[in-house]
Amino acid sequence: MCGIVGYVGAKPVVPVVLDGLKRLEYRGYDSAGIAVVPAAVNGDAPKLEIRRASGKLRNLEEAIRLRPLTGSYGIGHTRWATHGRPTEENAHPHRDCHDEIVVVHNGIIENYLTLKRRLAAEGHQFRTETDTEVIAHLIESYSRPGQPLEEAVRQAVGELTGVYALAIVSVKDPEKIVAVRNGPPAVIGLGEDEYFVASDVPAILHHTRDVFFLADGDLAVITRGGVRLMDFAGRPVNRAVTRVTWDPILAEKGGFQHFMLKEIYEQPRAVRDTLLGRLSLDRGEAFLDEMEIGEEEIRRFSSLRIVACGTSWHAALAGKFMIERLARVPVEVDYGSEFRYRDPLVGPEQLVVLISQSGETADTIAALRQAREQGAKTLAICNVVGGMLAREAHGTLYTHAGPEIGVASTKAFTAQLAALLVLALYLGRTRGALAAGAATELMEQLERLPGKLEAILHPAAGRGGASEEDYGALARRFHRCRDFLYLGRGIHYPIALEGALKLKEISYIHAEGYPAGEMKHGPNALIDENLPVVVLAARDPDDAGSVTRYEKTLSNLREVKARDGQVIAIVNQGDTEARAAADHAIEIPSAPELLLPILEAVPLQLLAYHIGVRRGCDVDQPRNLAKSVTVE
Repeated sequence: MCGIVGYVGAKPVVPVVLDGLKRLEYRGYDSAGIAVVPAAVNGDAPKLEIRRASGKLRNLEEAIRLRPLTGSYGIGHTRWATHGRPTEENAHPHRDCHDEIVVVHNGIIENYLTLKRRLAAEGHQFRTETDTEVIAHLIESYSRPGQPLEEAVRQAVGELTGVYALAIVSVKDPEKIVAVRNGPPAVIGLGEDEYFVASDVPAILHHTRDVFFLADGDLAVITRGGVRLMDFAGRPVNRAVTRVTWDPILAEKGGFQHFMLKEIYEQPRAVRDTLLGRLSLDRGEAFLDEMEIGEEEIRRFSSLRIVACGTSWHAALAGKFMIERLARVPVEVDYGSEFRYRDPLVGPEQLVVLISQSGETADTIAALRQAREQGAKTLAICNVVGGMLAREAHGTLYTHAGPEIGVASTKAFTAQLAALLVLALYLGRTRGALAAGAATELMEQLERLPGKLEAILHPAAGRGGASEEDYGALARRFHRCRDFLYLGRGIHYPIALEGALKLKEISYIHAEGYPAGEMKHGPNALIDENLPVVVLAARDPDDAGSVTRYEKTLSNLREVKARDGQVIAIVNQGDTEARAAADHAIEIPSAPELLLPILEAVPLQLLAYHIGVRRGCDVDQPRNLAKSVTVE
């Protein structure tokens, strides 16, 4: 995962690739590398020149300074470790046996072990622990004298299982880059006698404004003469070229009407990237990123505090349920803006977890500093690499959601929930509260989560879910309402709070989240035919506690209906009982109880988005709000 940049043209390739990689640093990475093919000297066959380094790009720049290289085409990569440690040896690009083919790769190859065993039996020699190296050897196995590189690549990708964006170079087929997409994004840049490939637009926008995005199943052949596109079967395809007239941030909108909608649709990728490389299904283990906190300290903590603001606070509330369930350790949740002013009791026996999308939230940073002053260990969960929170905490868990431009957080929220699940699994296994088998079962369900998010966002006919037209109809029905009520029980209550916040932020409708069981203690007085009530009524049928909560939530739903309230229910696919009791139902796939919040969040975001658009609101930049709250 992380950054890919490739270039073919008359300019020196190294500055172009390094500049592009720097513009992708927001994605986070732990090693970097570049492969260049210099011009042949005295008629000799060209040879690959590769420089790699662990750590930041400055280390790669130093390696190039010590051993300079030049050329007119090549590829570069910044890597976040998935298979293999973040070492120079495991850094991209990766080569075949004869140093003739080189590959950079975002994503994960699920069947790499099977392929590796087969290729090793055929005589291929492997040098790294990565799944990416398998791709280089697989392409080598299909290469034939005089055959174009793209033909070997096309045959090789037919054997790959997983998600991947690739850029490949071979000295046997010079002045050419082959790019492939199956999942992670890849963009092609078109210049004057020069062409680019990258994993995101900002990497190449300094050089060209004419771009097109590869679709899944596309293979691009990039030479000085232009770009040819085909599918994996070799059939020609065409993609519309976009003239980018905006600044680099605006260029990221990718054809969506609003950043918020784009970021809602990026959630399968954001959750996948947050989980990538952090779960071992073989061992039932979870791994954290950058930790100065040892496992013995983890075992000694008597409790946890989670501190956050806004949407991140709602993620923290859900995280409390996850951690207490899986790690069996008490958790308290605090607002960052309130933490310092109540003289909190924290010390060396506690772990303080701080959550911030930007890593620059002033209240949360202040809470971190106070916790450290009182001797507590601190762990940051944030999305922006290098933010203040990450720099000052004892450990960091990055969410890898990518840049979130919309002020109302969407993909950062679901990525935070995924990160909190990873943290809960790590704490549970490290503290001995969670058996390996139980952890593996949950991890298997987590691996399926991005696919279930895709099913919500792209519902198939006859398989439940809500279409854009369905959300539009709900927006037409309810956009003039002055108040909304959101109800949930247990871990679903924080999602009710988040759904209400989203509606408030982008439609300016007053909305309130409430524990469903507390309705009879006052809020029932608000219900009439003018009050829409959103009820989170999903359940885990294999969890007795979840079933009980569902049954009680269903009773609350019926209480609302008995008082003429208008009910919009979030239900499991195929749940005829809840659907029949509600006025409107939006279905989501089934999942374990602790995973349901990530699925529930998406329809609530879409509902808020469509209502906000219907009301003519600026959903990307709501009034009076800022993306990064750097003041108290």
